[in-house]
Amino acid sequence: MKTFEYKTIKIDAKFSWTKSGFETDRIDEELNIMGREAWELVAIESTTSAGGTYALLYTFKRER
Repeated sequence: MKTFEYKTIKIDAKFSWTKSGFETDRIDEELNIMGREAWELVAIESTTSAGGTYALLYTFKRER
């Protein structure tokens, strides 16, 4: 029977006086690192407060 391990990483939004959002280059970098280590992305969840997203949680799995 296959068994899996799971890992979740959190990427925070970048905030400034003029704008907020996520740095797509940083997200790509993190996802590529995880892919090279044989992790497969299985879920993304946003964390919100006062109507705005302040972080994204990426959950990965890989076979043991």
